[in-house]
Amino acid sequence: MITAEDLDQAVSSMSGALQPVTGRDWSATAGPLEWDCWHTAEHIGDCLLSYAGQLVAEPTDRYVRFLTSADEGASAAEVLEFANAGGKILAATVRTASPGARAFHPTGLAGPGDFAALGCVEVLLHSQDIARGLGIDLDPPRELCARVLAARFPQTPADVAGGDAWTALQWATGRTAVPGHPRRTRW
Repeated sequence: MITAEDLDQAVSSMSGALQPVTGRDWSATAGPLEWDCWHTAEHIGDCLLSYAGQLVAEPTDRYVRFLTSADEGASAAEVLEFANAGGKILAATVRTASPGARAFHPTGLAGPGDFAALGCVEVLLHSQDIARGLGIDLDPPRELCARVLAARFPQTPADVAGGDAWTALQWATGRTAVPGHPRRTRW
């Protein structure tokens, strides 16, 4: 099971990689996305805050109806701060949620560990998208990647999952090709 501590680790990985490059041009396209780096960081914060809202309200058939966004004039450092805040709020919510809490997610009802895992996927993959757009690479903890892969993508072929866990997580989300397996287009 993925925990709040795992989410904290993913957010720390994001911050450690992206904070040093907040002086670069965050209007660059974020990896394979149509969004720029700034809006991708904003998306991370919004997703994480939305997941926290789900755990607090516990709707079983829909998302809680709210949208969060960074201030339009926020600098790259400030929009990264927004994403970090979303991660910390979700981690705090996961820590305090009842173990039996369940809320809507399109993949099925999700509990605290599920939302922590979903948050890790958002943080790790979109941080890499931003990093690529800024000309750097993310190097997250492999043991974290392996746990997230097992939690969210258990159908990953054993020969892919048994290799580098970060590469496997990127493959599972359509971010990279792996020899002998078709590149995924959906996740």
